[in-house]
Amino acid sequence: MTATARPRLSRAILGRLRLASQGLAGSGFRSVAEAVRWMTAMQAQDLGAALWAVGIRVPGSRVGDVRSALNRGEIVRSWPMRGTLHLMAPEDLKWMLAITSDRLIRGLAGRHRELDISAADVDAAAGTALQLVSGGAAASRAELFQAFERAGQSTAGQRGIHLLGILCQRAWLVQGPMAGNQQLVVAFDDWITESRTVDRAAGIAEWLLRYLRSHGPATERDFAWWSGIPLTEVRAALADVKDQLVEVAFEGISYWLSPETAALLDEGVPAARLVLALPGFDEFVLGYTDRSLVLPPEHADRVVPGGNGVFRKTIVAGGQIVGTWDVTRNGGGAAVVPRPFDDVNGLRPAAQKSFELQAAKYRRFLGT
Repeated sequence: MTATARPRLSRAILGRLRLASQGLAGSGFRSVAEAVRWMTAMQAQDLGAALWAVGIRVPGSRVGDVRSALNRGEIVRSWPMRGTLHLMAPEDLKWMLAITSDRLIRGLAGRHRELDISAADVDAAAGTALQLVSGGAAASRAELFQAFERAGQSTAGQRGIHLLGILCQRAWLVQGPMAGNQQLVVAFDDWITESRTVDRAAGIAEWLLRYLRSHGPATERDFAWWSGIPLTEVRAALADVKDQLVEVAFEGISYWLSPETAALLDEGVPAARLVLALPGFDEFVLGYTDRSLVLPPEHADRVVPGGNGVFRKTIVAGGQIVGTWDVTRNGGGAAVVPRPFDDVNGLRPAAQKSFELQAAKYRRFLGT
């Protein structure tokens, strides 16, 4: 039997390995909870984008499946890192907040002074909030802010959202069931009844290992940026878990990935012709401090215009980002419109056909 030569590493190969790690190539995940738990944390500041980010990883799922998982508390949405909302498994949230929340809150100290938020204000807001939602009750954000105002805590000028963020980062509150296109606020311990306890060093090591398994090939700096954990602690954690990972070098940089994903270099790296219509803020794009492996730097401004932090929906072909896409309304329906980076030739015919199939999958997910 003739041995198959291992493919030479390239940006496309590394991008396709990331697709495999993230459940975007291959059979995907069997359930919403399984997908979110595997990914460890998924950017979710744009709720509609987050719903599709999960849905595209769970074949055959519908938007109602993801919403139902939120309603049942099988997945939760909070501010575990970078001051940004993420989806994650409920049992992970408290121990991850124990690692990140102090640093997050210290980093916002200047803004909190501008908003006149003191430690006493936080304690007062916590008492008001828990009185409102204790015993299994839930409140809309508007109802919570009205309660703050009645208690003498202004919510003007982003003060309300910062108070809510602190209370969630301190594991007093969490966002719970859906109400239309918003989530209700609930008491953390009422909604999440089983939380793991992990000490800091072991927690960082586990978090790093799970990130590299679900996002690899990735670097220690990618994880340090993604999690907000200092690089010195990340390097200590990597020393503890690197025997469970595979290291590959590309252009003088060490990337780490799971043995299962690394085995694809020998067995055959999938997704050479796979085209995907990813949501804005998807982990495939956003989950790394250096995105140049999959996003050519000359096109970065078309995905994040002006570096404003708002990530557009992207078209991925063969592990590389080749364009963006939009949804336009036409009467009672929606049209999915590709915006390839190649303004002259557009998508190749096969890629165009594959994109149309992806657009149809997106519409089925939404039920439109």
